[in-house]
Amino acid sequence: MLPFELLKPTSFDEAIELLSLDPDNSKSIAGGTALMLMMKSQIFTPTQVISLRNIKDSSYIKSESNGEISIGALTKLSDLENSAIIAKHAPVISRAMIKLANVRVRNSATLGGALSHGDPHMDLPPILSALSANARTISPEGKRTIPVDSLHIGYYETCLEPNELIYEITLPANISPYSSYLKCTTRSADDWPALGVAVNLMIENNHIESSRIFMGSIADTPTRLIELEKRLSNQDLTPALLISAAEFASEEIDPVSDHLGSAEYKRQLAKVYVKRALLEAYNNGVNYVK
Repeated sequence: MLPFELLKPTSFDEAIELLSLDPDNSKSIAGGTALMLMMKSQIFTPTQVISLRNIKDSSYIKSESNGEISIGALTKLSDLENSAIIAKHAPVISRAMIKLANVRVRNSATLGGALSHGDPHMDLPPILSALSANARTISPEGKRTIPVDSLHIGYYETCLEPNELIYEITLPANISPYSSYLKCTTRSADDWPALGVAVNLMIENNHIESSRIFMGSIADTPTRLIELEKRLSNQDLTPALLISAAEFASEEIDPVSDHLGSAEYKRQLAKVYVKRALLEAYNNGVNYVK
């Protein structure tokens, strides 16, 4: 690892000011579970690292008066896993955390860092995209709100400016309990997924009114299955529909090969995991207890 200067601002405004001094050679660090590995490999070689750990009041999970859930960017993934608010409002996140990396990583990694990293193999981007979550950011130009499904634009690339930071993530009110996330790993259950499917259904009397379905680890960014969503709209959830949806999903996607599996392997996985994810989403909703 090459030498670098470590700076420790105590506010987001101060962090943005430091990043703006030399944005091309600066990196912000939260939990550090990903950045430090990439710096050791000299994929990134910043001369200035801005630690966000001393920023006050940046780790929280709270219910707002409008029913939304606000989550501070420096909130640890383990806090998401153990939050009663998340378990009640968006239990799909709580369930997913159990198989996200390991306890040591979840105790260090932060939500804002996970989203800013832009790794297409991560679990949270497709889940939060399916839930219509938003990222709130701050930069010298002010604050803005970015839908999580628009945040990632390429392999390890986001739409964030070099001197822009996520300070909060919001979940909408009244998230449907008919939600699920399933992933296929090639080794241990908490490994990087070869494919992940996030589903959020609006169901009334076994009738699918609308859906949001995202697939991770098959392309440079989480992929929304728009045509599959249209196909499911205004349909009764039946075994026949599950089978046809799985076949349709495998045809809609355009997976890329990587070290976790070939494109054809991922296409076959899609047939299996879309069907399972839809069924699990339905079962989760039926069994949901407020």
